[in-house]
Amino acid sequence: QLQLVESGGGLVQPGGSLRLSCAASGFTLGYGAIGWFRQAPGKEREGVSCISSSDGSTYYADSVKGRFTISRDNAKNTVHLQMSSLKPEDTAVYYCAVQVFATVQTMCVRGGVRADYWGQGTQVTVSS
Repeated sequence: QLQLVESGGGLVQPGGSLRLSCAASGFTLGYGAIGWFRQAPGKEREGVSCISSSDGSTYYADSVKGRFTISRDNAKNTVHLQMSSLKPEDTAVYYCAVQVFATVQTMCVRGGVRADYWGQGTQVTVSS
């Protein structure tokens, strides 16, 4: 069974950090792109950061550049999103997704509309 499972969300104060993880089972994260997306209430889903399975190239939304870092652990079939200097506007449900045939920029800019697999999401709340 093909599955993506996110973890690591929670409540954090502004300026704090969280590390999200996306574990894949039933397939290997060896093709295409893996991305993190978020959706806040009343807003459209947006691509936060994406990473290529083949060459490790990355893409970041302007809103998170310099604060978030995406990485992959091929041995554990896992992708992480390290989030630092969190702001209240980062509050959202965060999802990871895989698209077998995609570049990182295409996948992220298009909000993952053609993603092949999605996780169930994890809530991130930034509040004092």
